[in-house]
Amino acid sequence: MELTQAIKGRRSVRKFKADKVPKEIIGDILTKAQWAPSWGNTQPWEFYVLTGKPLEEFRKENANLLGREPAAMTDVPMPDVWPEHMKKRYGEIGRLLFTALDIQRDDKEGRNRYYDEMARLFEAPCLIFICIPRDVLVEYAMLDVGLVLQTLCLLAHDRGLGTCIMAVSARNPQLLRKIASLRENKRIIIGVALGYPDEDAPINRFERKRAASEEIVHWIDG
Repeated sequence: MELTQAIKGRRSVRKFKADKVPKEIIGDILTKAQWAPSWGNTQPWEFYVLTGKPLEEFRKENANLLGREPAAMTDVPMPDVWPEHMKKRYGEIGRLLFTALDIQRDDKEGRNRYYDEMARLFEAPCLIFICIPRDVLVEYAMLDVGLVLQTLCLLAHDRGLGTCIMAVSARNPQLLRKIASLRENKRIIIGVALGYPDEDAPINRFERKRAASEEIVHWIDG
């Protein structure tokens, strides 16, 4: 697949087929993703792959925890306030998403149903979550995690797979620790759902938008 095509064609998949992804394919993607750049080749990331019964247990408990108070303490802070121009972009993707699902603004039941599906990772047959050691500087390790995560998603897209990077998968880190027998010395950063996309689902087909180049690129020259 040509690189620009892969970058622009990759999207967040929110409806997956039930087909399992062969372990060999997942392993190959993760092995190749390790070629992502990192600070001094430190490669601070570790991958944990959930499938089968452990994943079903996570889905069920994660959905049960959704919306409970007090909110779970995540291993890295998650934003709840955005600058106005970013908030506008956030709101626009939400509008496009719910329009594709034919969920009206006042349809609380429909929205809650969607959030439940999100907590269940849109029934993806695989969840990969990325950890870093607690004793590394998190701000710079997060840059490395972002690089390896994008590389993973592009490699998956190249194999005909879909991904969805999901904060909701890391909102209850103690749940993941319990299911994966993970020690406290690992900081859970983010999870990505992986599987074969349902290409016919409207939620996977709505037109996406990006900010105008003038908003993002600033030239400093003579």
